[in-house]
Amino acid sequence: MTDFKWWQTALFYQIYPRSFADGNGDGIGDFPGITAKLDYLKDLGVEALWLSPHFPSPNWDCGYDISDYCNVAPEYGTLADFETFLREAHARQLRVILDLVLNHTSDEHAWFLESKSSRDNPKADWYVWVDTPPNNWQSCFDGDAWTYVPERNQYYYHYFMKQQPDLNWHNPAVKQAMWDAVRFWLDLGVDGFRLDAIGTIYEDPQLTPHTVPMNLAQLRHFSDTARTPSEKQQRDRYWHDMFKHQWGRPELHDLMKELRTILDEYDGDRMLVGEDDNIDYMGYGDDELHLVFNFPLMRTEQLSPAHIRKNQKNRLARLDELPTRGWGCNTLGNHDSSRIYSHYGNGQHDAELARLNAALVLTLRGTPFLYNGEEIGMQDLIITDPGKLRDTMATWYHTALIHDLHIDPVEAARRAGEMSRDKNRTPMQWGPLANGGFCPEGVEPWLPVHPNHLEGINIREQQDNPDSLLHYYKRLIRTRKSTPALLTGEYQPLHTQSNDYIAFLRTCPTQTVLVILNYSPDHRNLKFSGTGKKTARGLFSSAGRSQNDQPLGKISLGAFEVFIAELI
Repeated sequence: MTDFKWWQTALFYQIYPRSFADGNGDGIGDFPGITAKLDYLKDLGVEALWLSPHFPSPNWDCGYDISDYCNVAPEYGTLADFETFLREAHARQLRVILDLVLNHTSDEHAWFLESKSSRDNPKADWYVWVDTPPNNWQSCFDGDAWTYVPERNQYYYHYFMKQQPDLNWHNPAVKQAMWDAVRFWLDLGVDGFRLDAIGTIYEDPQLTPHTVPMNLAQLRHFSDTARTPSEKQQRDRYWHDMFKHQWGRPELHDLMKELRTILDEYDGDRMLVGEDDNIDYMGYGDDELHLVFNFPLMRTEQLSPAHIRKNQKNRLARLDELPTRGWGCNTLGNHDSSRIYSHYGNGQHDAELARLNAALVLTLRGTPFLYNGEEIGMQDLIITDPGKLRDTMATWYHTALIHDLHIDPVEAARRAGEMSRDKNRTPMQWGPLANGGFCPEGVEPWLPVHPNHLEGINIREQQDNPDSLLHYYKRLIRTRKSTPALLTGEYQPLHTQSNDYIAFLRTCPTQTVLVILNYSPDHRNLKFSGTGKKTARGLFSSAGRSQNDQPLGKISLGAFEVFIAELI
């Protein structure tokens, strides 16, 4: 265990600050609210927190359009409130990493206001400017990627919204300003950063046009209506081809090396995790990012043993190829994706699948990340009133559906609600109270609270119920923390032809652990020979079985059971 860093063995928990806990009663989450819930997080068993952006922002993209990199958004509190939160988190042995947006700023950032004021301004070259749009590139959020500014009689480039102009990272002054912001937070004591959308920092210098025969609104419509396998394959190909010249440039490697060098100047093993699944961004394993997310694990409509085995085979082999062996990073949900309970449910066994998938993330080799609310089974809330949507990507799509594609307004509202990220960002459900206990009665929360907070999907009631999903998470997390093989052990798949269950070993020098996840409603009697062991000593079971020894020649497995045992 002494050779492993804290970020390899820690369980991370993503907090969406706007939706976590309202400390001042204005309907918006804030740092006093988060600080008041730190004991809950410590009791849950997590060991590190990732905060979605907390910086000042006009909130065209819910904080990912930053107007000041070295401060706190007023709705979340003050810089002193952040420092109190950080101090109290560290006092509870909870590490903290921040969201760092490198690709772009807000169009209200002082840098952009200067840059757009004239071509002679000292910051004129801090963003990407052209005299006329050189190609048909699209913003991945809302249409054309080039926006006109009359002050300069030029266009600026934005991969995301027009309110999020891309920084010109070829300018050394931009790099220095951003590295100063990085050091500002490291000096305060944060433990690292999650890097947002790193693949978009550089673009094709040839400005090569894409060849997709439609614009972004038409592609979203095509994606919504794709039904056949061939249509879905074409959909995926179009999405790739539309943006392939706008991300994934090799220049990023040198930039990540510079950033890694800065973090390595600080004590405490500060870390970087990239919002990308490309293992190349880990460099040689010790000189760029510490982690990249295993997003391919998420990219399926339903998790199956075959999908999981294939994913692990490919990811772990690729990590092993790095000169300094790489470490995995597994998750099934975040603020940009449908909630685990909703995404991977089948409408019949949603509760059982939620427990299986929690165990999956917490038993695979690598660092696990949870998203706030997963531990109580929070679900997507489809908001069909466009007036209550806060995700501007969805409001743009709603407008495009009606005015450009002439879709019926009711159908357009439904589609916008389904594609919106608002559905998985709704407020945390703390109790069977008004507004779910997120904010006081009589205060309108920034997003509607899911009505199922009155149906047991809340923390207060689940804390009092030993059979609840929350208690299940706590037991599972305790098992992981007390089992060395689950923290650092190697991964070895077993019974690799099974379609209904996945079984694997986790082994470290002091322990061998068997993990079985039964993705089927059928009971099974399984045999595990060739492990060099004879007996399975139960460590955890979702079926509530007693922790007795079982012979490896006959392990009885219940429907949808999670079974974890030490082999002796």
